[in-house]
Amino acid sequence: MADHRHKRDTDARRKPRAALVAGPLALLATASAVTVGVLATSPATTSIVATGASADLGGAFTGVRQRSTISRSSERLPARRLAKADRAYEARVATQRAVKQAQDKLWTTTDLNLWSDSADSATQLGEIAAGKQVLVTGREAAGRTEVVVDGASRWVTSGYLSEDKPVAAAAGLSMAPCPDPGVEDGLVQDAVYVYRSVCHAFPQITSYGGWDAHGEHASGKALDIMTTDKALGDAIASFLQSHASELNLYDVIWWDRIWTPERASEGWRDYGNHGSPTADHMDHVHVSTN
Repeated sequence: MADHRHKRDTDARRKPRAALVAGPLALLATASAVTVGVLATSPATTSIVATGASADLGGAFTGVRQRSTISRSSERLPARRLAKADRAYEARVATQRAVKQAQDKLWTTTDLNLWSDSADSATQLGEIAAGKQVLVTGREAAGRTEVVVDGASRWVTSGYLSEDKPVAAAAGLSMAPCPDPGVEDGLVQDAVYVYRSVCHAFPQITSYGGWDAHGEHASGKALDIMTTDKALGDAIASFLQSHASELNLYDVIWWDRIWTPERASEGWRDYGNHGSPTADHMDHVHVSTN
């Protein structure tokens, strides 16, 4: 066999260096052009690419939004605190003004708790005894009245302050409040004293007649103690007679009879027929003060 030896042409597949560089660049340019074209013509692809980019960034966009929300919340928190502080400051100023301008004085008609403010959550800061005169600011809230004690604002339960100095209860008498304070509406202080004393001495009595527009009742000095029980009415009348001086009584009328301190030596006198059991005081003990 003939021995043919062929020398391999080492440059047979070798391309110029420029061609090696130009090829990949051309391919890259082509891919870029295709991508740009697709993105430009396909909104759906744009959306998909944006979502993918967000995911590839490890939630970076989501993180930015979260930081923004936290920032706005943190900005609102100090604002709320400032608003609360402003309201508290305004309340303190209003209280200081009310205390400074207080001029009217009223009397306490019973022992009263002193509260830090009018709210249900108020702190009790002591007591004030009955028969004490206190400055009032004129402010009321939630069933309480603001008073001034030792130069400070305090609140007491409304309804137990009076323009008149209360009468100190004698032995056997009382100035403690009764279950139905509405009876006292329109009554003078002496009549209130009679009502409270009878109320506590005879708790079985549940009905009273106070102020109305006729007779002695129109002056606020009279009280009707409602009962048809003769024995109970006699006991009440006797109680009133025995305390006539302390209660400053003008008269007592019961069971068609009348008694007055000025003519006490005459005892009970005939009252006369006035036309009905009520007019003749057969269903109530009538008492009035001077």
